Amino acid sequence: MDTHTDEIADGIYRISTFIPDAGPGGFTFNQFFIDAEEPLLFHCGMRALFPLVSAQIERIRPVEQLRWITFGHVEADECGAMNLFLAAAPNAQVAHGALGCMVSIDDMADRPPRPMADGEVIDLGGRRVQHFDTPHAPHNWEARVLYEQTTGTLFCGDLMTQLGNGPALTAADLVGPASAAEDVFHATSLGPAVPAALYRLADLEPTTLAIMHGSSFLGDGATALRELAAEYEQRLAA
Repeated sequence: MDTHTDEIADGIYRISTFIPDAGPGGFTFNQFFIDAEEPLLFHCGMRALFPLVSAQIERIRPVEQLRWITFGHVEADECGAMNLFLAAAPNAQVAHGALGCMVSIDDMADRPPRPMADGEVIDLGGRRVQHFDTPHAPHNWEARVLYEQTTGTLFCGDLMTQLGNGPALTAADLVGPASAAEDVFHATSLGPAVPAALYRLADLEPTTLAIMHGSSFLGDGATALRELAAEYEQRLAA
């Protein structure tokens, strides 16, 4: 497996592991590290990835300085290594939507998490991250995203998933590749909640989309999100 780190926005790093036999053309599993006074990790990766991911974080900051552990929803590739990071960083706390804390994380996490209300902001010191509930978008009823207000970076979780091992950051169209990945995995909860969530997130007008699987996007994030919403509306109509 190949793991590497790229800075995709000011002080925001994409840690990416390419697994060639995970789907046609392979699949990337990406974590995002915000270097701030209170460092934040978005996605933990599976437990088996902990040595690789933690080693990449160490190139930026000591892992023990990690303050916040976050992810899009409760799945192994997003939070499998959660308790390993809690053990490595004694002052770290999981922060997630209130529903996800109630139904899963209160029991799963080795330390009590911080439940977040829709729209709530955590000031990291130099960076501010805002939590948005996105139930069933793209899947899981406790799904959410984070928006870093200072850099205009939207941490999309599984939204805009792509196959293959593209560049860390691209300005190319990602809606077509995301549609192709949906044809392979059928991972999205195909209902009205998905386009509604995408349209709401587009109103933030993000300039960077930090994507869990595939390349991140630099450019007009609002248009990309609205085009993806329209793609899912077409699927619903069909």
